[in-house]
Amino acid sequence: MADALWTWDDLVRASGGTADGTPAGPISGFSIDTRSLQPGEVFVALKDARDGHDFVATAFERGASAALVERGYQRKAGDGALLRTDNSLTALEAIGRAARARLPSSARVVAVTGSAGKTGTTAMLHAALATAGKTHAPEKSFNNHWGVPLTLARMPADTEYAVVEIGMNHAGEISPLVKMVRPHVAIITNVLPVHVGNFPDGEVGVAKAKAEIFEGLEPGGAAIIPRDSAHFEVLRQAASSAGGQIRTFGGHETSNAKSRLALHGSDGEHAQTDVEAEIDGRAVRYKLATPGQHIVTNSLAIALCMERLGLLTDRALAPLAGIGPTPGRGARTKYMQAGEPVLLIDESYNANPSSMHWAMVLANLEVEAPYKRGVFILGDMLELGERSQTFHAELGAFIGDVMENVDRVHACGPMMHHMFDALPAERRGVWTPTSAELIPHVLKDIQAGDVIMVKGSNGSRLAPVVAAIKKHFAGSHGSV
Repeated sequence: MADALWTWDDLVRASGGTADGTPAGPISGFSIDTRSLQPGEVFVALKDARDGHDFVATAFERGASAALVERGYQRKAGDGALLRTDNSLTALEAIGRAARARLPSSARVVAVTGSAGKTGTTAMLHAALATAGKTHAPEKSFNNHWGVPLTLARMPADTEYAVVEIGMNHAGEISPLVKMVRPHVAIITNVLPVHVGNFPDGEVGVAKAKAEIFEGLEPGGAAIIPRDSAHFEVLRQAASSAGGQIRTFGGHETSNAKSRLALHGSDGEHAQTDVEAEIDGRAVRYKLATPGQHIVTNSLAIALCMERLGLLTDRALAPLAGIGPTPGRGARTKYMQAGEPVLLIDESYNANPSSMHWAMVLANLEVEAPYKRGVFILGDMLELGERSQTFHAELGAFIGDVMENVDRVHACGPMMHHMFDALPAERRGVWTPTSAELIPHVLKDIQAGDVIMVKGSNGSRLAPVVAAIKKHFAGSHGSV
């Protein structure tokens, strides 16, 4: 049997709460969702859109070892051990800080933020670090006010390397999170017009908010920042003020890490990129399973991080060849219909003007033999502020001017109407106010020989569109 993640006494002490009972078995982890809870985990009853205290009974039915609840919770028949606290989230944060504090002094922690590419970069960095020792990383995009402490709370005491993703929507959100994480290396992938509607000073405000990640750097820690960013000076000054050892990546001639050449090829049916990079003058070659120059650029930050930790070897970068895109973030599925291929590219989880351009360029390149037609299905890019209408209209013009292989564009959402109006008439498919209304039109139009790319902000609800397309082609598909 694996060692317990926490002893009950240590967990109670770390939380600052009071024990009401004792778990019948070892504590194996933490969960905030009874639908994914595994036996042995502690259920943390958070108050958010729904009150987690309403699901405590279900958690115990599904094998929870204990439940972290607030003091006013009334015990019910069937409840097991309870950890009573003044505030569930505050207690989870305290547990996260305790988990970070109990790591051995030799352990190294990396924090990752950025406007785009955080999750993919975290996954690739996790794979690279795992070649050197026991490594811990978040599940999915657990990067917010509850995701970061949850990731830390789940971290085993004997972890040698940890990578933590940190996100934000507003100023001041990263600062308290990174002070829990206390990284030895802090990475910013990029600064793009994402959440700019929440910042009076636009992208400059986004840059300042991202730069909060340096506030938690351990003494002597490294700040890895994109040299090509228009906001490089904002990031550099913040890193310098925090005492970070500044390392840069990108195409600029002064970058510590840069890609001299990225060769895009294929390995069977799988997209692949062969990268030749220079890390502080040292030539390095490796492969990536996800195409795109933006992925190559983010991989430079990974290589630079490994170099900073003294771990940069061919063996360390080899796993990057096996880290492909995930559902909603570029996952590719290939179908055969009537003897002809169909390629579905799922980018339904998030979107901003820059990531839209990257995704569209890649999808446009895919439309060559044996494919016959390119079809884009686009949803609103959210939180773009007063420039939202302009960003969407420019997207329509970009498709019309540059996307020569895109034959049909369907769209949904009020902002995407501006994109739709800017499209050449012959490329317009159907626009609807919501994604649900768009589904029947999409299913009527898609056909054998199509490259279908679906992209929008998560709030545009394009995941059901992807699900409908998959069901439409069910029985004849395989992952690409």
